[in-house]
Amino acid sequence: MASPLILDLLREAASRRGDAAAICFDGHALSYDAFLGQIDVASQALRKQGIGKGSVFAFLSENRIELMTAYYAAAGLGAVFVPINPSLSVREVAHIMDHSGAGLLFHDGTMRAIAQEAAPADQRKPLAALMDGAPTTQPTTAEAAIAPDDDFLIIYTSGSTGTPKAVLFDQQAEIQGNASLIEMWGITEKDVTLVALPLGFLYGLSTAAATGLQAGGKVVIQRRFHPSEVLQALVAERASIYHGVPTMFTMMLDYAEQNALSIDLSFMRLLICAGAPLSAELKQRFARRFNKTIDDYYALTEVRPVFGRFARDPQDVPAGAIGRASPGTEIRITDGRGREVADGEAGELLVRAQATLKRYFKDEALTRSSLQDGLFRTGDLGFRDRRGFYHLTGRIKDIIIRGGANIAPAEVEGVIARFPGVLAAAVVGVADRKYGEVPVAFIVPRNGAKVTAEILAAHCRNDLAEYKLPAGFHFLETFPLGVTGKVDKKALKALWAEKCL
Repeated sequence: MASPLILDLLREAASRRGDAAAICFDGHALSYDAFLGQIDVASQALRKQGIGKGSVFAFLSENRIELMTAYYAAAGLGAVFVPINPSLSVREVAHIMDHSGAGLLFHDGTMRAIAQEAAPADQRKPLAALMDGAPTTQPTTAEAAIAPDDDFLIIYTSGSTGTPKAVLFDQQAEIQGNASLIEMWGITEKDVTLVALPLGFLYGLSTAAATGLQAGGKVVIQRRFHPSEVLQALVAERASIYHGVPTMFTMMLDYAEQNALSIDLSFMRLLICAGAPLSAELKQRFARRFNKTIDDYYALTEVRPVFGRFARDPQDVPAGAIGRASPGTEIRITDGRGREVADGEAGELLVRAQATLKRYFKDEALTRSSLQDGLFRTGDLGFRDRRGFYHLTGRIKDIIIRGGANIAPAEVEGVIARFPGVLAAAVVGVADRKYGEVPVAFIVPRNGAKVTAEILAAHCRNDLAEYKLPAGFHFLETFPLGVTGKVDKKALKALWAEKCL
């Protein structure tokens, strides 16, 4: 029996759940049968515009049903789909169009101006062109046979360290990655997943939305993230699963605290956080306010899923750990010489997950340097404890080397974040004449809190060795954020160079 394709699994879900709601947006819901009908219309429209097996096309919009429609239509045609985050600049969108070789760019009204500057007129289409047709009674088929290992999805990373990397996946990787998540989190057709993450990135597109649909559940899409809208929707939809990054959970908590809101989210099964370290302090405060604990989850664009809490695991994830290895994932932890380390010893994490990149698109050298014996070099440092739980200790590239001694920014940030008057902390390494590099801390104080550099220095001395103490503390109202919602440490270093030298 041939391996299933992405659209096969959606049809399989529809055979069980035909009249049930599949995907909802802006008060409008589509059943599984109706969603398949919309995908068929889009497939016909794409064919008319020359999109078929192996064709590349891009999509630029805020979150909406049509983006997921295009994802499944591409899968059914054997085309290559390139979702683009709407937070990107004209230059970045133009680069993606050129680099990916996309023949068409579909865009919504809010992205029209950027699309007009980033792509020539004959390569851009409004969303109406995607839905120009009528449903047929025949299932969508491609002009040529589609194989599970055919190129399918190109995701461009946020590019915080320079030109975005193009991560390529085939259909098999998408299916297997979703299946691993479904098993780990126990997702069923009874689950309602709320998605406010950008669908232009893998976390929102695949981990949240496509996984929920592959399980036969209901997926509710928010146009964009706003803390009040998300909190209202979680309650109104009786959502059972919500995915976010730490910044999102912080904003939800701040909104509830500032408006004295008491919202009980204990009815939810999973609140999942990924993309950046989740501080113990945020986790504790969130649980007190909303009566629901956030679960840590770890993956990279290139490999997913990797670590998380198993829904049926009788053991709680111990403090400081991120979870166990996800189903079907191979983990190797090595020292600087490539030798595997023992449990309890930290080293670089090498991973082969159920969804591992096929290659970096048009970059064979980067592909070769990123893979070792088929495992992806994450650049993250961590260890496994004796009970099989994994702990992250920092990133190789983020490590600050002060006079020959290594400092993990995450460790320093964790200590600072425990101070009651601190809302958020970020630590970066900056040049120093004497030591080569020293850590400096950027702080966002909690509303009304009186926090000074002297107070924080004294606080840090209780838990950190002297060489790990920040050389300076700098206070901001908010942190600069990248397009994925992570703190932009490159921007913080630039701010220090501009104002703090």
